[in-house]
Amino acid sequence: MALQSSMRWRYFKEGLFFGLVRLSAFVITAALGGLLFYIFFHGLGVLSWDFLTLPPTDSMTKGGIMPAILGTVCLTLGAIVIALPLGILSAIYLTEYAKQGRLVRVIRIGVNCLAGVPSIVFGLFGLGLFVVFLQFGPSILSGSLTLGILILPTIIGASEEALKGVPQTFREASLALGVSKWQTIYRIVLPNALPGILTGSILGIGRAAGETAPIMFTAAAFFTAKLPSSIFDEVMALPFHVYVLATAGTHIEATRPIQFGTVLVLVGLVLAVDLVAIVIRGTIRKRKRW
Repeated sequence: MALQSSMRWRYFKEGLFFGLVRLSAFVITAALGGLLFYIFFHGLGVLSWDFLTLPPTDSMTKGGIMPAILGTVCLTLGAIVIALPLGILSAIYLTEYAKQGRLVRVIRIGVNCLAGVPSIVFGLFGLGLFVVFLQFGPSILSGSLTLGILILPTIIGASEEALKGVPQTFREASLALGVSKWQTIYRIVLPNALPGILTGSILGIGRAAGETAPIMFTAAAFFTAKLPSSIFDEVMALPFHVYVLATAGTHIEATRPIQFGTVLVLVGLVLAVDLVAIVIRGTIRKRKRW
């Protein structure tokens, strides 16, 4: 009798736990779906070829968002080009070379703390170092460096976990055949860890493309109709453009459809880049034999 009662209580707890998990998943999915539907419903009407290919006109109440699209692409690609090599090399050092001790624990704590620092702090750091001290000025270079530092902890963490996920026997077998440690990492470990590293890149791309505070101080222009011609040019960017239209524009209510359209383009741009990375990651995973 006591055994049956214990089993019933166990099944009840399991059912309650899985019920809460399903409920949480449903609430999150519904909230995300509702948000995307709201943006899509209000922003779809403004989308057109002119909206995507022309600069803003008439105090940004008409025209398009081409300079902002190109600026966002430049800043995001620049951040990934800067952060990805540094993140992978840092993860390789922490995982493959560094002796696991107090120093490594301090470094990991520092990386985790950086991941929780507000983005406005990174913006002020970029302003002081890149814009003022190094005299890059508000530019693509300053914004990309700032965003690169911002997403660096995410890429380091994901890359480190991906490297740890490669079986140790792969390394041992390679070293037993006389292959050097660096060649083992380059030819064995990294190719097998690449899907996990791409996951970190996807997260980094999403955050870099959507940040407003860092580029507000380091790269973003209130308005410019010309397209950038060098990395030292100031650019418009989609998230900052939405901020300007919603808070600092001269005709806030008149630009409301443009605000939603800009957000919709930003979401679509991030999803398109993420989709490409996911397809590449899936292709690489299919080639795995373990």
